[in-house]
Amino acid sequence: MAKQEPAREETPQDAPKSGSGKKGPTPRRRDAQAANFRPLVPEDRKEARRQAQARTRMQQAEAREGMARGDDRYLRPNERGPQKRFLRDYIDSRFTLGELLIPLMFLVIIATFFPTTYAAIWAMAFIWSFLAVCIIEGIVYGRIVRKRVAEVVGQDRVEKGFILGAVGRSMQMRFMRMPKPQVKRFTKVEFTGR
Repeated sequence: MAKQEPAREETPQDAPKSGSGKKGPTPRRRDAQAANFRPLVPEDRKEARRQAQARTRMQQAEAREGMARGDDRYLRPNERGPQKRFLRDYIDSRFTLGELLIPLMFLVIIATFFPTTYAAIWAMAFIWSFLAVCIIEGIVYGRIVRKRVAEVVGQDRVEKGFILGAVGRSMQMRFMRMPKPQVKRFTKVEFTGR
């Protein structure tokens, strides 16, 4: 028979050390519940409502400023990314006919008040044809931007929505655009992929 060695006891130095140990005695249930107690209804409802409204106003103001700056966190998902930023910059760097659309529509409204129907008919025909020209211009800009983006990232990685985005942005007056224009007019804009 083989001789058995006596069982070796682990000393505190041999025991594996864990990073977390017990910090103190377990709190009593009533103490733990009292520490976690949150009233369902605040004691001062009016003050709580004012604070909630103030927080909401601050968050909305921050989101509005972020969107005006063009910060991707505050933009809609279909407006985020470098490709859509290039689309916005490309449109903003040009003068588009669509910027004249809203002022011309006001003139058409005024023309409809004239007693002669010929003025109203000609004004309506003009505004509809001008709208068609503005849409065609936006489509052309959208195709140009899509082509330039495809040259950098490849045709298969081009995002969708360039034509609709170009038409929509080119038909807004410059000061009404959101996000605000980040480039000055008549500056050359290049897509780098970032």
